[in-house]
Amino acid sequence: MAAAVQTETVAITINDIELHVPKGELIVESVKRLGLEIPIFCYHPRMKPVGMCRMCLVEVGFKQPDGSVRKMPKPQAGCTLPASDGMVVYTDTEMVHRDRKGVLEFLLINHPLDCPICDRGGECPLQNNTLAYGPSTSRFLEVKRHLPKAYPLSEYVTLDLERCIQCGRCVRFTEEISGDSQLAFRFRGASMQPSTFQLTDFESRFSGNVIEICPVGALTSSKYRFRARPWDLETRPGLCTLTPCGTNVYYDYRSGRLVRINGRTNEDVNEEWTSDTTKFGHDALYNNANRIQVPHVREGDAFRAVEWSDAYATVLAATEGKRTAVLAGTMLSNEDYFAWQSLARTALGTNHLDMRWQKTLLPANQMLKARTGLAGVQYGIADLENAPAILVFGTNLAAEQPMSYLRTRKAWFRNGARVVVAHHEASEAESFAHVVLRYRPGTAAELAAGLANLLAPGLADATRVATPEWTEAQTGVPADRLREAAEALRGTEFAAITTHGLFDEANGVTAYQTLALLTSHAGGKFNGLVNHANEQGGREMGFAPDLGPGGEAVTAGKNTAEILQAAANGEIDTLILVGCDPIRDYPDTDLATQALENVANLVVVDSAQTEACAYASAILPMALPAERDGTYTSCERRVQRMARILTAPGESKAPWQIAMELGLRSGTTAPYFHVRDVSRAIAEKVPAYAAATYDALPETGIRLENPEGQTRSDDAVVQALQTLLGGR
Repeated sequence: MAAAVQTETVAITINDIELHVPKGELIVESVKRLGLEIPIFCYHPRMKPVGMCRMCLVEVGFKQPDGSVRKMPKPQAGCTLPASDGMVVYTDTEMVHRDRKGVLEFLLINHPLDCPICDRGGECPLQNNTLAYGPSTSRFLEVKRHLPKAYPLSEYVTLDLERCIQCGRCVRFTEEISGDSQLAFRFRGASMQPSTFQLTDFESRFSGNVIEICPVGALTSSKYRFRARPWDLETRPGLCTLTPCGTNVYYDYRSGRLVRINGRTNEDVNEEWTSDTTKFGHDALYNNANRIQVPHVREGDAFRAVEWSDAYATVLAATEGKRTAVLAGTMLSNEDYFAWQSLARTALGTNHLDMRWQKTLLPANQMLKARTGLAGVQYGIADLENAPAILVFGTNLAAEQPMSYLRTRKAWFRNGARVVVAHHEASEAESFAHVVLRYRPGTAAELAAGLANLLAPGLADATRVATPEWTEAQTGVPADRLREAAEALRGTEFAAITTHGLFDEANGVTAYQTLALLTSHAGGKFNGLVNHANEQGGREMGFAPDLGPGGEAVTAGKNTAEILQAAANGEIDTLILVGCDPIRDYPDTDLATQALENVANLVVVDSAQTEACAYASAILPMALPAERDGTYTSCERRVQRMARILTAPGESKAPWQIAMELGLRSGTTAPYFHVRDVSRAIAEKVPAYAAATYDALPETGIRLENPEGQTRSDDAVVQALQTLLGGR
């Protein structure tokens, strides 16, 4: 066990209370240790202090040898003042009160004071600080300046310049956190204002965060404007089920209807940030006007609303003695996946089930499990910021893994980590990369072999041909740049990050396996991350053609592509879709459409009308993730709980409940009365989840260990690599 890091402390006094704090800690943070508060506007603990607003002014002095305190002649900004030995701080004196009033009076000179119509009203730091510390009246009676109001920075963000107090939080976020530098200050003095470059659109994948960190109503959500007031809202903690990171959020709803999503702090996952997909993507999902509310069965060319019992009878009749397959989306909970795979393998008698929607798929999940374990994750999301070097390979990290992207950038920005980016197209990570390896599309495997040649001497026999010069000829990556990349990674426990999106490239499977192999031989750690929502949980629950729960080997069935092809050829009689639409989700829309047209019986279990519904024999209404209880496993194998937040419309049911009730009617399934019953069944079948049951999960979730995920040399991988290289 590593020894604990010793932090040097200093003795300071705050309001006559002595305490020890880490040397260099900002006074604004030291004060919090006493349960006190220094009002702030510009300061944010995750960004560098700038001391722009001066709201945090405090009196400061130093103890003298005779015991007296010698005060500094002027007040100091608590957000930029590091703690030092013997420092004496006063936060509640006449001078401090006078300064706070002065600052607030100054900030309100041109502020429109339109709180009654401001979307920030009721949760505005300027409003709160003025009430607590500000003057009751203003001495300034002059006409206020007038600037553009409700100016749309983007589809999601609206700027009201009259309300801006020039704190710089939004600008600093785009410079320090997201790294896209989309916002900057224009002009000087009283005319200074945040803006995009030449008034272009605010095109950031993380733009929604500036709304939450803005301490006034200058930056507001275009989607939330005038929809509600904070005191009208109910707020519940939940998860984002649109991305694979397990981002923690708050659901704000009014009268049972989702109004907005805000970030929720989880230091192990997203800190407090969200991607725009997370912040703005749920509205269209939960407020869809085409929600399915009752079961329907087809009668001729029309659908008829029926009771659940009649719908179940129709589904069972369509599957009894029939060649059946089940496809699922990636927003199902662990309990949903577990219940449906159990139903498929018992009542329906099929291993034709899958929830992967990539263009190309691994021949078998068992192959992936043999190479990298059930989950190829050796660096957690939070661990990435401490990695000495990071290889981002074959993925647009900001798009596919937004929280991993922010941690990778933080590792570079805060800790000086060396970042190598390898991809066939431009991506945001290149803006801070130490080396960029831009390879030709379809040559990822050759580039991985070239890196292995330089970084993994133990693979010399397999990669002998993959010299830097050979790799340049195959991939277009200059030999010198390849050597530079290898040098940046050599001798460190680097993190190699890729995603299952690599499988969409030619020889992507070989590239993925080679990357895992070279990482283990070069002393690094491999992160082969899933691309979609709860795809990791689906794999672990056994919703795969060749994997049972916990990775148990089963007789291989057909994968997504094979199921669709078989349905198109008339080789499958009944196809069940649970929370998915092949026409929307599968890259080959022609094949997907042909499959739905030709299959004899199509059962759609979904929350809203989709194109697939037009071909259905039966349609069953499904509750969305925030409308049911369940657990979800993120890409880093963190299991988190989401309790029911919203009420599902009509007669919608959780997918696990639908599967269970179908199983009961077929006589193959034990009754589950609550999601915790399914969770306990999972724990019995999958030992890794014994500590991750619905009732046992803490608020921050549990990240499961991955002992079988230690990448290792495998003869089959080496052989595939040699075959690839031998053919070139």
